[in-house]
Amino acid sequence: MLANNPLQQYFRQPSIYIRLPSGGKHYAAGTLTMPVNGELPVLPMTAVDEITYRTPDALFNGAAMVAVIQSCVPSITDAWNIPAMDVDSILLGIRVASYGHEMELGTRCPKCQHEHDISVDLRRVLDGLKPPDYDKSVHHGDLEFYFRPMTYQNLNANNQTQFEQQKLIAMLPDADVPEADKITAISDALRRITVMTVDALCQSIAAVRTPTALVTETEFIRELMQNCDRKIFNSVRDHIIALKNQAELQPLALTCPECKNAYDQSFTLDMTSFFAAAS
Repeated sequence: MLANNPLQQYFRQPSIYIRLPSGGKHYAAGTLTMPVNGELPVLPMTAVDEITYRTPDALFNGAAMVAVIQSCVPSITDAWNIPAMDVDSILLGIRVASYGHEMELGTRCPKCQHEHDISVDLRRVLDGLKPPDYDKSVHHGDLEFYFRPMTYQNLNANNQTQFEQQKLIAMLPDADVPEADKITAISDALRRITVMTVDALCQSIAAVRTPTALVTETEFIRELMQNCDRKIFNSVRDHIIALKNQAELQPLALTCPECKNAYDQSFTLDMTSFFAAAS
C-alpha cells in the first residue's frame, strides 16, 4: 500500500469483527496477530478475491482459500497453519463481511419432498460454533495422549488424498484394463487411504507421555499408532473424532411449511457454492 495515495480513504474497511473458537491458541508463532480485545477485523472480498475462489485448480489445492483468508483477515499472515477448528468461523466472517448476514438456502422436506428456500442468519450460525476441548487428555494404561487441532494445510492435504483415491476406486470398474490390474489398483488406493487415516490421527496427537518420557516426535507417535493394540488405537481415534464433531457446523432445525414435519438440514461451507450464491 502506498503511504501517499490520496484514495486510501476509499479502500475497504472492516465490516465485521469475529472471535475465533480457538481463542488464538494453537497458532504457530508469526501466524496470527491477535488484537488486544480478541476480535479479528474482517474485510469484504475484493474483485480479485472473487476471481481467485472461482479458479478450480486453486480451490482444489487450497490456494484459493488461503489467498482469500489472508486478504480479508489481515491479522492472519499464514492461513495454511490455521487450526482447523477456526476455518468455518473465518469463512462465515468473510461471507458476512462481503455479502451480508442473510443467506438463502434451498431445502427439501424428507417426508413430503416439498422444496422451498429459507433465509439463514449467518450471525447466529457464527455464534453457535463451539470450541472443542483440546486440553483434555486420554489415558490408556501407562500411556497418556495429548491432542492438538490439525492445521488447514493438514486438512486440505488429507481431503485431496481421500478425494483422489475414492475417485480412482469409482472409475476402475469401467476401466478397460485386466481384472487383476483393477484389483491391484483398488488395493493400492485403499492402502493409501489407510495410511492417510493413520497420518491424520498422528497430526492430531501433540504428545504421548509414558512413565519415563514425554514423546513429541511425530515419527515415533506414527510408529506407535501403526503397531499399538487396537484398543489403544480405537480409544485415541474415537476421542479425535469426537473433537472434530464438536467443532463442526450443526444442522439447521427446520419445519416444513407444507406438512409441518420437523427435520434437520445439513449446513456446510463448500467454498464454491457458499460464496458463488451471493455474487
